[in-house]
Amino acid sequence: MIQQVTRGIKISVETSFEGTFFKNYKMHFAFGYKITIENQSKDSVQLTSRHWQIFDALNSIEIVDGEGVIGKKPVLKPGESHTYQSGCLLASPIGAMRGHYNMVNFTTTKKFRVFIPTFKLSAPFALN
Repeated sequence: MIQQVTRGIKISVETSFEGTFFKNYKMHFAFGYKITIENQSKDSVQLTSRHWQIFDALNSIEIVDGEGVIGKKPVLKPGESHTYQSGCLLASPIGAMRGHYNMVNFTTTKKFRVFIPTFKLSAPFALN
């Protein structure tokens, strides 16, 4: 598990390899990830949007920006957490993801970023 804390918001990431399949006559590698966002600060916060950079071993980079996470913009009071699962497709069996969440602090009304640590995506058969 990969973890990182930014401004009292702890991000924990677990990954899994989901399998391979063909799409548009090309082999794709499916990966899942589970993220837990834990508010360890003393203020209530809301996740408003996300930014991802997805890398594969073929030097391809995909940028993904969007509102919330899986259709939600969770509000987290101090001590609360939000967990969700999602996934991505890579053209190679090895890659990585990193990014950030845009958040707002309800006490100060200030916006801030919470960094998602870089995490590796690798198919078990691709490892030495």
